[in-house]
Amino acid sequence: MRLAPIVLLPLALSAANFQIDHVTIAGRDLAKIRAGLDAIGIPTVYGGAHANSVTEMALTSFPDGSYLEAIALQANSDAAAVDRHEWAQFLKTPGMTAAWAVQAPDLAAATAQLRTAGVTLGEPIRAGRHRPDGKNLEWETVNVGSETRGTFFPFLIHDVTPRDLRAFPSGQPSDREFRGVARVVVAVRDLERSIARYRSAFGLPAAVRQTDREFGAELATMGEFPVVLAQPLSGASWIAARIEKFGEGPCAFVLAAAGQVPAGAKQKSRWFGREIRFFDTERLGWRLGVQ
Repeated sequence: MRLAPIVLLPLALSAANFQIDHVTIAGRDLAKIRAGLDAIGIPTVYGGAHANSVTEMALTSFPDGSYLEAIALQANSDAAAVDRHEWAQFLKTPGMTAAWAVQAPDLAAATAQLRTAGVTLGEPIRAGRHRPDGKNLEWETVNVGSETRGTFFPFLIHDVTPRDLRAFPSGQPSDREFRGVARVVVAVRDLERSIARYRSAFGLPAAVRQTDREFGAELATMGEFPVVLAQPLSGASWIAARIEKFGEGPCAFVLAAAGQVPAGAKQKSRWFGREIRFFDTERLGWRLGVQ
C-alpha cells in the first residue's frame, strides 16, 4: 500500500498539540486490576460506570493532567453487548495494556489537521460516565486510523463537560509520585512502515532507532511525540505473541517520576539516552515503566 507523503505541519498545528489524555488497561475484573496497581504502590480512585452499560472504571490521575485508566466489565454485563464493544478482546483478559488517547480541546482543528495529512478518521461519538458522587460526564471521541480505537494510533477525546471533572474525581491529582504518563510503547509489525505512518499523520521529524534485546524489540521515537514504536526482534518474542493475538497496539506504558524512581521498579533499560525502569511484570500482569 502506498503511504501518504510526510507533511511538515505549521507550528500552530504541530505534534505538540497532541498531549496524552489517558492510557487504558482493560480486563474482566476491575477489582483485580486495581489490586495489581495497589501492590506496586499506585492507588486508584473509582470513577464510576460508563453510559454504555458495559464497562466501569477507576483511575490514577497525575499533576500534568494525564491519567491511567483501569476499565473492566460491569457486573452482569450483557454478553452480546460486551462482544460489540470495541475493546471486547481486551475486556476478556485478566488485564492488559489496551489503548491510549490524546487531548483535542479543539476537535475541529485536530480532525482537520489529520485529514490534511491523509489520515482516515471515524465519526465523532458522544459518550459519558456517571461519577459515584452523581455528576454526569460527557465527551466526544474520534477514532484515528482504520484500526481498533486507540491501538495503533491514539484516539482523540474532547470534553463536553469540564475536563477536570473527568481527570480529577477529587478535584486534584490522586498521585503525586509521578508527573504523568510520559510514553506509550506501541507494538508494530513493520517498523519502517509504522514510522512513515506516524510521521505523515503528525508531521514528525526523522526517527531515532535503538535495539533493546532484553525488552525484545527494535525501538523508534520521533521528536517529542510521546510514542515509542516497538518491532519484535523475533517471532518468538512476547511482543510478537501480543501482536499475533491482539494486533498492533500499546504493549507498555511509561510514567514520568516526580522525584526518586520507586523502589519497586527494578528492571533497567536505557532508551534513547534515558534510563527506564520497569515494575515486576509477573506481579502486575502487564508492562509499566517509569523514567
